Amino acid sequence: MTGRPRPVIRTPDQRIRVFVSSTLRELADERRAVRAAIERMRLAPVMFELGARPHPPRALYRSYLAQSDVFVGIYGDSYGWVAPEESISGLEDEYRLAPPEMPKLIYVRAAGRRDPRLAELIARIQADDTAAYLPFETAEQLEEQVSSDLATLLAERFDESRIPADDGGPEEIPPTPATHIPVPYTATIGREREMAEVRALLERRGDRLISLVGPGGIGKSRLAIEIAHASADLFPDGRYFLPLEGVFEPGLLLPTIAYVLGIRDNGEAALEERIARALAGRRVLLVLDNFEQIVEAAPLLVRLFDVAPDAAFLVTSRTVLRIRGERVYEVGALPVPDEAARGGERAMRSAAVALFVDRAQAVKPGFALTDENAAAVADICRALDGMPLAIELAAAKMRVLTPQAIAQRLEQSLPLLTAAARDVPERHRTMRAAIEWSVSLLPDEQRALLEDLGVFARQFSLEAVEALGAGRAWDGQALDGIAALVDGSLVKQTEIGGRPVLSLLAVVREYALGRLREHGEAGRRRAAHADHYSALVARVAPGLRGAGQGDAVVELGMELPNLRAAVRHLVHIGRLDDAGDFAWRLLVYWWIAGFFGEVRVWMLELLGKDQPITPHTRAVAWFFALWSELWQRPTEEVVAGLGECVRLFGESGDRDAAAMATAARATARLQLPLPDLATAERELAEAVEELHELGNAWAEAITEVSRGRLAWLHGRTDDAQARFDRATEVAEASGDLFTLSVAGNHQARLQLVRGEVDAAEAGCVRTLLVSIRLHFEEGIAYGLEGLCAVAAARGDGERAGMLAAAADAIRQRIGVFDAEAFTVHTPQLDAMREADPAAVAAGERRGDELTVAEAIAIALPDEERDRIAPALAQW
Repeated sequence: MTGRPRPVIRTPDQRIRVFVSSTLRELADERRAVRAAIERMRLAPVMFELGARPHPPRALYRSYLAQSDVFVGIYGDSYGWVAPEESISGLEDEYRLAPPEMPKLIYVRAAGRRDPRLAELIARIQADDTAAYLPFETAEQLEEQVSSDLATLLAERFDESRIPADDGGPEEIPPTPATHIPVPYTATIGREREMAEVRALLERRGDRLISLVGPGGIGKSRLAIEIAHASADLFPDGRYFLPLEGVFEPGLLLPTIAYVLGIRDNGEAALEERIARALAGRRVLLVLDNFEQIVEAAPLLVRLFDVAPDAAFLVTSRTVLRIRGERVYEVGALPVPDEAARGGERAMRSAAVALFVDRAQAVKPGFALTDENAAAVADICRALDGMPLAIELAAAKMRVLTPQAIAQRLEQSLPLLTAAARDVPERHRTMRAAIEWSVSLLPDEQRALLEDLGVFARQFSLEAVEALGAGRAWDGQALDGIAALVDGSLVKQTEIGGRPVLSLLAVVREYALGRLREHGEAGRRRAAHADHYSALVARVAPGLRGAGQGDAVVELGMELPNLRAAVRHLVHIGRLDDAGDFAWRLLVYWWIAGFFGEVRVWMLELLGKDQPITPHTRAVAWFFALWSELWQRPTEEVVAGLGECVRLFGESGDRDAAAMATAARATARLQLPLPDLATAERELAEAVEELHELGNAWAEAITEVSRGRLAWLHGRTDDAQARFDRATEVAEASGDLFTLSVAGNHQARLQLVRGEVDAAEAGCVRTLLVSIRLHFEEGIAYGLEGLCAVAAARGDGERAGMLAAAADAIRQRIGVFDAEAFTVHTPQLDAMREADPAAVAAGERRGDELTVAEAIAIALPDEERDRIAPALAQW
């Protein structure tokens, strides 16, 4: 076996990628069928058929191929488009570029009037002994064939993976981009009827909001996820999963929706309007999971589906929302076997028993349902009322207990446990009792560990757990304890971006927090959690203002659920000054990521507390509370309020914060119906001087951008260009990517207005590359619009139309409609449209079909596109 690469069997979070090659329009139905087959196998489809389009970014699909594991080719009658200066179509190029060792599944539709060049290609494929060649007639037949062939292929590869290799270890696997909808790590059993019924409701479009209602542990979240996966064809514009288990304030519903949709809340427009605009005309599905704790926010959903009539909402909740347009779907327990089903074959007809067997085999591979153990398994499922999570917890004990022993212990424990909670509904009692029973089998240290995990948000790291262990009974045993809790199905483990991540189901977290409260430990554990994340913020936040900005944004993004939880813990336990310091340290992160709306909710809650706070904390809270007001509802009172922030920061000795508040006050003056331009200009100049002296390069550069915009407004374009140049210089020197993107885009836009086309092109390319590194889509839209203007100025109407349409699609999706931005490229585009309407229209049609990665690849010069192809492959 010398020299043979070791096959890799990936965990579900590192899914095998299947590259699909085909013409785009001719085989649209077949492409949908193949995608469904791939996703049914929980694999990742890679479907960028760039070779079938004009202007193919060849380097991009090379990069995708290099990161794919299986090649699937679908061929019909068309050979595909041959680009200028190319001799073959992208369709053939993709086949040639697929590595020889990559498995190839080739499907050829029954012949119609096949292009002669495609016939030649197919003949060569038939002679290729590395490819499997299979005919098909219909899309339905193709879907089943692909699913079956992939299953066979994976089985063969799994056998090969057991062969020892000589290369010293497995190949390195590049990270797989996350999908909108989570991928279940185990099979969903017994929900076929519910999935079909809810899908039918979604398909008929009469019910805009469907609530899956039932107790914790009944399987609402899993059902919603499976329905979303099975409804891809109904929602061609996207499906989004919004976990709400860590959202406790109704005011955070809209910020959470915005975050998942990719909308930055920079305070400059009403968030509800941006969401409505982003959803307008798009057939999307939003899955809102665990809605019961913010049920007061339900009326907001009515407003959203009124203004976004093509969007649908699938909600999971323990309670009915009771709003207009809601269709309630009760999620019941799994059917359990009746008393007469004593044999293995009859018991397996029950979905509850089938679930137990599947999960038991995961921890004890040799387990099988027999006539000898079927009665015990049936007793377990009946005792647990067919509750899926309870059954999974019981099945996890198969590692150390027999079915008979589990059934016996449940018979002894459950009646006692449920009797203590007669004031809650029956199935809630059953679920809590099942968790209690499962936890009762743990050693004391592991039980204490599980309870302490209740203070974490939706996901957390082992390092964070270890940090909370000081002085606890489980101190020094976190690794072994977590492993035991994972084995017991009480903790879930996965990977995100190659990093191990732990999580608790909402019902288990609720139990753990309840136990902490019973012991009087909840406040202390929340404080320990907040202290850990405060230390993390103190370590990471300085990098936000300089060369470490990109890494800091990524690290904080990974920790976002616990950053939110930490602020909430600090406010909840009355450490208001610490909460203010925490929020202020992350000012740059909130700005870059667009979380001003969330922080405003926390700060208003802080101000509403009846306890003393320092002047600095009051200034911080008012600053965040007033930020969106200065953009959306500018008044003299807002200017005065920011003036009070300047005073309070100054009295606290924080010159840096006072200077930033001065710049904000100047910006507020510019937004007034009768703007005070002279005072604003003076205050901006004072702020820049102070920030430069203090060494706050980030705020200095941002404020210089504001000075440039003000000079531009006055018609002083030379002065404006100097300010933008200075902002770019400061940002570049400090390594501040975000401000470099903002300043660079302003700089290039002004150069376009001044007719400096070559300089503008270079600037747009530079800031486009920076925005790609930051995943800053608003900056990408600006860059594409700038390059659209460049193309129009040079008479390339098709390219101009294509880039304009691609930028417009980004703006619509992220809900950003900045009138000023459109004035930069629209004059040139309008002139081009008048001169060559056919070319612009053709470009706009193509631009409408482009992904963000495709648009970037077309916009960039060849050498830059080739250089960043691996980065683009992650979009």
